[in-house]
Amino acid sequence: MSLEAQISNDIKEAMKAKDRIRLEALRGVKKEMIEAKTSKGAAEELTDADVMKIVQKMVKQRKDAAELFKSQNREDLAEKELEEVEAISVYLPAQLTKEELEPIVKAIIDKVGATSMKEMGKVMGVASKELAGKADGKDISAVVKQLLG
Repeated sequence: MSLEAQISNDIKEAMKAKDRIRLEALRGVKKEMIEAKTSKGAAEELTDADVMKIVQKMVKQRKDAAELFKSQNREDLAEKELEEVEAISVYLPAQLTKEELEPIVKAIIDKVGATSMKEMGKVMGVASKELAGKADGKDISAVVKQLLG
């Protein structure tokens, strides 16, 4: 079963279970998938990788919104955003920890031959492609800065 079909089935399950937060989060993902399909020059069917990118984007948006709400002392809204993150992040592969990232990024730095911060862009380009879906860009960037700095 494709990831897109899985999300559609989970929307039905959330409706039956009357799980409003999960339902709202999944409907948001479904909306983004429909927009991606109907955008100009898009393929008729989304691959699992495309759906994964959409889910990643939505998780990042919700985390950023939660941070913003926390900074404005709106814990109620931040909590809602974080609950939605939990509901949709089940469709992502397990994220690597910083400890797991370090050896992978070291190998990428060796492969690229980077020796200074000036070459961070090269490393980030390769690392972002190799670690897509497995780690957050901020975490990758922090490890690259630490190792090159």
